Amino acid sequence: MAAVSIWWIVAIAVAVVLLSILWLRLHAFLALAMAGFLVAVLTPDAALVDYADLQMEKSKEAWTQKEAASFVSSTGAQRLAQSFGDYAGKIGILIALASVVGSCLMHSGAAAVIIRRMLAIVGEARASYALAGSSFLLGIPVFFDTVFYLMVPLAKSLRRQVGKDYVLYILAILAGGSLAHSLVPPTPGPLAVAAELHIEIFDMMVGGLAICCCSSVLSLSAAAVINRFVDVPLRDDETPADETSAGGPPSIDEVEGPPFGLALLPIALPVLLIAGGTAWNMWLGSFDSGAAPAWTDSLGRIVKLASDKNVALGIAAAMAMGLLRWAPVASDRNQLIGKALASGGVIILITSAGGAFGTMLRYAGIAEAVAEMTGSLPGLMLLPLAFLVTASIRTLQGSATVAMITAAGVLQGFANPEILPYHPVYLATAIGAGSKPIMWMADSGFWVICKMSGMTESEGLRTLAPMSIAMGISALIFTVLGAWLLPMNH
Repeated sequence: MAAVSIWWIVAIAVAVVLLSILWLRLHAFLALAMAGFLVAVLTPDAALVDYADLQMEKSKEAWTQKEAASFVSSTGAQRLAQSFGDYAGKIGILIALASVVGSCLMHSGAAAVIIRRMLAIVGEARASYALAGSSFLLGIPVFFDTVFYLMVPLAKSLRRQVGKDYVLYILAILAGGSLAHSLVPPTPGPLAVAAELHIEIFDMMVGGLAICCCSSVLSLSAAAVINRFVDVPLRDDETPADETSAGGPPSIDEVEGPPFGLALLPIALPVLLIAGGTAWNMWLGSFDSGAAPAWTDSLGRIVKLASDKNVALGIAAAMAMGLLRWAPVASDRNQLIGKALASGGVIILITSAGGAFGTMLRYAGIAEAVAEMTGSLPGLMLLPLAFLVTASIRTLQGSATVAMITAAGVLQGFANPEILPYHPVYLATAIGAGSKPIMWMADSGFWVICKMSGMTESEGLRTLAPMSIAMGISALIFTVLGAWLLPMNH
């Protein structure tokens, strides 16, 4: 299929996503599902035959003639539904369990314990670093809106004590939590991109953590500059009335919470378990075939089970639920978990629909079109291109997660080892970096921050928009540096 035809399909599909969200005000799930169905219908049979032929030529997990014929004869709706189910199988359990972990951390007071400890370590003079570090840790299992909801009272309290730097405190929360939301699994965006680009969850965690830590430091410098030029006064009367409602998580000052080690365990344990599985496999790989000790067989099965991403996060969820014994107000555990799963269910629908949309583009031949377009493009230049594509979609429709999912579907052809001279995780972090700019009125997060911090729309544009650009560019800079200095290509 000609590349021109492919790009017409891509342009129409992306336009459907943007118009459905911006003009028709449809839910992101419906917009992505419609775009995926449209791509499936517009894909000619010749492209399906080409894709099936490629699958039969694979050295591993090659399709049979019967499977290829069944694929070519299937309807667009059948292919979309099958892809939706496959994608939900990859990320559904992870997102659901991450929602449970996040909710339990908030309501048990564990999140408050982490924030207080970070403040105690760095001191009030470096409170912005504590805020950024705390929001970074909490932003891994907890959605950013919830992290900001918890931490904005602390920013206001610090402003009252210090008498200045309110903008710095607000932007510090944004620097840590928002970057983690777009770069580190198991939040939906990086999880979806990793699945789309066939990146191991451990590789995405390590790469995202490294880029996020470096970028957060640089972003804090940008926040300090913005703070010098913009002063936002406290406007307590503009805080939403339901902030302190009984149904929400407790404030930082009103809860004792569990010990710090236990509070941190549900966040650190999945990373340690998955890392342990990777280290175990590397150790076994150092032996010649059949030369590994006999005892590694039985122990290896246990390690393989415990390091499975779903099992690791399931253990973390169980530990997080155990922390609810420290909740300051007795609550119905089933109701609390039910709300968390309901919230996660919406994200699963969106990410699965986005994944199906990307798969339909793959069937249409996007990988080959991208390879042809970028054949003469220097390898490192692919990263700024991925950044710009994602940033354009993000700026137009507002949602960072939708932008990442859509961009990953369009750019999935870049993840070909024959094209990339570096590990695909750098492509994923470039997409994550591109999901930061530009925060403005089209973004629900813009309104959450403005309303809860007391900023006016004008103040929000003067602070949040440049800060989002600084976060994105800093993450891109460290991504390019990493791909250049430590390519890790196989």
